[in-house]
Amino acid sequence: GAAVWGQSLLLLPHILLLSPGWQRDALLLSYNFSITSQARPGQPWCEIQGQVNGNEFLYYACGSKRVISVGPWGMKLKDTAFWDTQMEPLEDLGEEFRKKLLDIKAEIFTKSDSLTLQGRLMCERGAHGHSRRSWRFVFNEQFTCLFDPENRKWIQFPPGGQQVKDMLDGDRELTELLMKIANGDCKGWLQKLREHSNEMQETVGAPATSLHVPLVKDAAIRPITSVLHVVLTHSILLVVQGMVL
Repeated sequence: GAAVWGQSLLLLPHILLLSPGWQRDALLLSYNFSITSQARPGQPWCEIQGQVNGNEFLYYACGSKRVISVGPWGMKLKDTAFWDTQMEPLEDLGEEFRKKLLDIKAEIFTKSDSLTLQGRLMCERGAHGHSRRSWRFVFNEQFTCLFDPENRKWIQFPPGGQQVKDMLDGDRELTELLMKIANGDCKGWLQKLREHSNEMQETVGAPATSLHVPLVKDAAIRPITSVLHVVLTHSILLVVQGMVL
């Protein structure tokens, strides 16, 4: 169903890391985020997790005013110029999507107690310098929307979430933010990471392939364990690449 589509899309970076075509000099920077329109008492309404080549390095709870380093990558990067560029874009992203969630809930999910969003920003730099960026958003584990920052285009998976897509497509401020982060911040982040990647390869070793679970409880990203779902993920990747190219 729709939830399987959404979960499969969120696993794409891990499939890429297992791909035979993945090269050692390539860099894959990704940010998982979970946002809820109404958090439980004592729980953050938004959480963001950063990964480099599948290795978690960053955790941010919206409103905390602090980005927390995680693992060897985090320890290495927290004292670099790269780290200083993380807080503002992540804070802006959380605030903007919380506003959009509240708008969508008021317009479409009027009977729901809470609306959740799971998403991922993916910034990839190939071994030969070619880069790609993409956004994926899953609302209430039902509707998935992809945003292609190169073509400024929204795509929905599966059909049925047209109202959600239209609201996203019509939000110029949100679109500009997604474009800025993907086409501006992402490029700078990858360049800074490249300066540290060789030494970190020696420290960290091979890329991790396990998916960190859950962020916000209401919007937990549950791992897919069956072979069928992994095959489905490969299929989705081919479809997405075809639609973007």
